[in-house]
This record gives sequence, C-alpha cells and structure tokens, in this order.
Amino acid sequence: MSPLLQSLAAAFCGNDERRAALDAALRSGLPAARSEAWKYTSLRQLERRSFGAAPLQAPAIDAALLAAIPAPRLVFVNGRPSDAHSDLSGLDTGVQVRTLSAVRRDEPLAAGFLGRRFDRAEEVFAQLNAALADEGVLVQVAEGIAATTPLHLVFVSAPLAAAHADAAAAPRDATDIAWHHRHLVELRRGASLDLVEHHLQAGDSAHLDNTLVHVHLAQGARLAHARVQADSARATALLRTDAVLARDAEYRRIDLELGAALSRHELNVRLEGDNALLVANGVLLGTGRRHIDTRLGIEHIARDTRAELLWRGVATNRSRVVFHGGIHIREGADGTDANLSNKNLLLSADAEIDTQPTLVIDADEVKAAHGATVGQLDANALFYLRSRGVRAEQARAMLSTAFCHEPLAAVDDTLTGQLVQHLGQALHQAGMA
Repeated sequence: MSPLLQSLAAAFCGNDERRAALDAALRSGLPAARSEAWKYTSLRQLERRSFGAAPLQAPAIDAALLAAIPAPRLVFVNGRPSDAHSDLSGLDTGVQVRTLSAVRRDEPLAAGFLGRRFDRAEEVFAQLNAALADEGVLVQVAEGIAATTPLHLVFVSAPLAAAHADAAAAPRDATDIAWHHRHLVELRRGASLDLVEHHLQAGDSAHLDNTLVHVHLAQGARLAHARVQADSARATALLRTDAVLARDAEYRRIDLELGAALSRHELNVRLEGDNALLVANGVLLGTGRRHIDTRLGIEHIARDTRAELLWRGVATNRSRVVFHGGIHIREGADGTDANLSNKNLLLSADAEIDTQPTLVIDADEVKAAHGATVGQLDANALFYLRSRGVRAEQARAMLSTAFCHEPLAAVDDTLTGQLVQHLGQALHQAGMA
C-alpha cells in the first residue's frame, strides 16, 4: 500500500458503510497510466506522500484576504468552517445553507447523497471521499424561490505552521494535511441561485483537497455557478462535480483553474429532463511546472437538450494542460444540440497540452459539433499590434488576455466582475498581462 493511502486510511473513523468505501479504495489503489481516465496524469509523486487530518479548529487568517468577497459568505480554512470570517447576513428567504458537520447523518437528504457508491477502479478518490468526508456545505433553495443575492462559498488554505498554535500540535506522522469535502447544491422546482466558489491561499501550503460536489436541479431550476481555483502553487486539488438536470433546468458555470501544483476536475453532467440546458465554460492556465487536468463527461438522455461548452487553455514555462471533453448522446435523446470548443495556446517549447474531444451519438435527429486546436499566438495579429506601436510583450499580453476572457460570458455580468479580477491577477503574475 502506498504511503498516501496508508496515511489517509489512518485517519478513518466511521461506520460500516464508510468502511466499505475505504476498503474499496484500498483494493483499487491509485490509478496508473494504463487507466484511460488517468492516462495523462501521473500520481507517482502524490502516492509517495503522507497526509494527516486537518485540525478541527480553523486557524486564524488575515481578514484582508476576504475583503472583496461580500456577504452572504460561508468560509472554510484548512477544511474547517470559520465562524470568525463567515457572514450569512443578507441570505435570501428560502435559501438554506448548512455545514455537513451540523447535519444528522441519518437525515434522509444527507443519507441520500452520502450513501452513494462508487464502484469503478478509477474512482478511487471518490471512494476515499465517501469514506473520509467529514465536512462540507449543503445549499438548498426552496421551490419557486428566485434568490437575488449571490452566495459565496470560500475555501482558504493556510500553511501548516499557521494552522497550529505550536509544533507539538502538528501531526507527527505527516508533513502536510488533507481534507475531504462533500457538498450538495439542491434547487427545487422553479428555484434560481447565483453561486460563487473561491479557492484561495493564505500562504504556501502543500495540502491535499479531495472534494466531491453533487448538484441537483429540479424542473425549471436555474443555477449560475462560478468557481475560481487559485490555490497554493504546492497544493493538490482533486475535484469531482456530479450534476443532474431535470426538465427545463438550466445550469451555467465557469471554472477558472488558476492555482495548485496538481489540479484535476471531473465535471459529469446528466441532462435527464426534456429541454434541459448546460453552458459550461472554463479557462485552464498552466504556468511554472503546474499540471492541470480537466475531464468533462456530458450525457444527453432526454429530448431537446442543449449543451454549449467553451474551454480555453494556456500553457507556458514547463506546465502541462490536459483536457478531455466527452459528450454522449444516448438513444432517444432526439433534438439534442451539443457543441464543444477547446482552443489552446502553447507559449513555451517546454510546455505541453493534450486535448481529447470525444463525441458518441446513439440518437437520430441531433446537432453536434466538437473541435480542439493547439497553437501559438496569431502572427498576423501580433504584427498588426506591433505596426501600431505596441511593444512585443504588451502585444502578446493583450492577445493572451482576450483569448482567456472569451469563456467568461457563460454567466451574467453580476458574477463576471470578480472573475475578471481573478483572471487578470493570474495573467499578470504569469507575465501575460
């Protein structure tokens, strides 16, 4: 057994059902290169590391880090809720926000999504989450409620030294900490909500974040969901989002992958109701030696569903960007309209981009298109800007910024302001703006 699995198993404390999930993960082991789902992402370095459980109390952080994030907001620091920095004032009537630790495990809602099984060998991190998750967020919006105020969920990582009052309180058998979050976002019939996730750093932390998110949208529900992942450059962030859309439901989301040494996001969406709509865009920014892996699994199951997927990747220095865009139009899903675009900029000879769009059609009378490109900045556009007196570095920055901003149109202007700010900061730090 690898040191990683040994250290995570040592933190187990749960019932027989959770023990079964842990045993399944230990039997599966970490996926290797022979696993198609992990073909381009090596876990050899991660499996040699050990992690201790996050302390039960959230450490103190500088409040200035959160100054630009308005209420209502729920803040976690090193995986633990922080009462000092959370502020749920202004939460719309009909919107309920609870932490997982405050919910009874035998409550039908909690038992439903916490009891889900993961049987495939490549789902080892979902199995670990099912066994070890002890914290998270449950967001529920009542039927017919149209929330007008965006809800902010903030997840801050802090260095281990800052997470303990003294060295004696730190885990003895691990140099870093890990947390496993389980979230549920449930919108009842006709409900709507704007949700923003912030994954930020309060210093250089080499932690492991293993998170599983369930999104349930009932008939006619609308969720606008923006996620900014700007974690520490030494962090490992593993995220899986499983979303189910009922009839006439609408799910719009943007993912900005701007941080972490290794980040992987699996976005799985099932359009189970007629006329369901998915708009999922993202920006993958590879700098330094970062490794970014994003994997889409979109299933069209009902009739007249639509998916618009616009993703942009940039790789510079010695980074690697991996993108898999999978669309499956199942039998009976007539009238489907699915479009995937993945364009990438390779800005360094030492960087690497791997893109793999896949399209499986088992239905008649559908419209579907997918495309992927990997290239460099347009030479004609550079020449045009240079001919108007723009310096070479500034011209490259202008074109790179415009390239990355295109996916931000997936959500309303009320959410794009902070996204533009986060993206601009990341591009500036990477020397692209």
